[in-house]
Amino acid sequence: MAERAEQVITPALVAGLGAAALVAALSLGTVAVVAGAAVSPMRLGAGDWAALKFTLSQALVSAALSCALAVPVARALARRSFAGRGLLVTLLGAPFILPVIVAVLGLLAVYGRGGLVSAVLVHFGYAPLSIYGFRGVVLAHVFFNLPLATRLLLQGWQRVPAEHFRLAAQLGMTTRDINRVIERPILRAVLPGAFATIFLLCVTSFAVALTLGGGPRATTIELAIYQAFRFDFDMGRAAALALMQFAIGALAAVLAWRMAQTRAQDPQLAPEVHRWDCAGFPSRVADSLGLLLVALFLLLPLAMVLIDGLRGIALLDGRVWLALGRSVLVALASAVLTLLLALALGLAAVSRRQGAIAGGFESIGFLSIAASPMVIGTGLFIILYPLVDPASMALPVTALVNAAMSLPFALRATLPALRQAEATHGRLADSLGLGGGMRFRLLHWPFIRPAAGFATGLAAALSMGDLGVVALFADPDAATLPLYLYRLMGSYQMTAASGAALLLVAASLALFAVFDRWGRAAR
Repeated sequence: MAERAEQVITPALVAGLGAAALVAALSLGTVAVVAGAAVSPMRLGAGDWAALKFTLSQALVSAALSCALAVPVARALARRSFAGRGLLVTLLGAPFILPVIVAVLGLLAVYGRGGLVSAVLVHFGYAPLSIYGFRGVVLAHVFFNLPLATRLLLQGWQRVPAEHFRLAAQLGMTTRDINRVIERPILRAVLPGAFATIFLLCVTSFAVALTLGGGPRATTIELAIYQAFRFDFDMGRAAALALMQFAIGALAAVLAWRMAQTRAQDPQLAPEVHRWDCAGFPSRVADSLGLLLVALFLLLPLAMVLIDGLRGIALLDGRVWLALGRSVLVALASAVLTLLLALALGLAAVSRRQGAIAGGFESIGFLSIAASPMVIGTGLFIILYPLVDPASMALPVTALVNAAMSLPFALRATLPALRQAEATHGRLADSLGLGGGMRFRLLHWPFIRPAAGFATGLAAALSMGDLGVVALFADPDAATLPLYLYRLMGSYQMTAASGAALLLVAASLALFAVFDRWGRAAR
């Protein structure tokens, strides 16, 4: 009996239980803390219901536009072979790790009142554009999520065997026939999950609403929580909004989980498939035009950040380097913690192999995606306030919350590799008596190292550009680089802000590249 108990309670299980407890406390415990701290009754006013309506409407429109525009782009990438195709697919992943505040600055440089498009309109006698409010929030969310939707749809197209298209050519099927028989089933399988995932990301977005929201009529629930807590300190209202945000996030997360494709994906491009149905001139023009427009939509704001940033770096003072150093420290701490949590939960899940326990570890790992960073930050602020000065804990708390928010992505990257390792060599390792650290070093790590490097780099890049929890905690003398950049924008120092944005992009991409290269390095 004692031997059996020792086999059941393994170090992997203990570490997994600890990680699960931490994630549950951050995701669920902070909601309970916020609700319990409400002195006044939890009530919502007309402005809060307007924030709910705006949150849902902008998320629905953003997700619908992102998915609708992604269909022709993914289709063109799937059936066309051209120079630079691989580079374009790689660039489609750039907006996901691009700091939100930097992307907003680039979008303002192109579509704002003083941007390129407005300059052209004014030249021809039209009024300049204004992207603040609903249209600006939707534009920014489409900028971030159109590439994600395209990648998800492209993966669906790449799972179709090349033999299907050869058989379609032999049968003389037209483009319309192939669309009906092959491509529409792909869309029915992938689009719902992509829509639910993007909807969830738009619901929990904070920095976009903070910078482009444009007043009470364009306020999301996240921004309303921030305003209720930071400016009004109305805990009853903040608690009601927090519970509303968690309910919406949890529902969206469940839908995304049930609809999303769960098969592990190869991060590399699948072999190109020769298509006989798209050789006509009209289809070539349509595909080329769609890819060109998407490339301009994504690359032009980034180019403007680069051009303006080179001019703005000279205007920065010593504070920006201190802010950069704080951001790097937070990003490194968050990345390491993300990897440790993902490994603890993943190893605990694969050690059970099947059953409710394994599923429970996996589910808890994805629990934080339903939580709001602003809700978690508010709960931690309430816990810390009687004990220490919350401003002194701004950087550790930011790293902790960023790790929790990056955990679902890290777990999605590492868990399939862990399961593959157990499926291929698990029984051999059992027969050799490998366990504990030896089993991880010889069996698991060779399989998951590339995925671990990618996940750690992604967590570092996301944390580097975060403008969420730190806005609740930090004082003016302890700002991270995104917060420093936001304050430059708020004081209309746009050229200096562009210089800080260029530093932020460079640091984010450098951290991602270093960790990703480490993961892919020869062992």
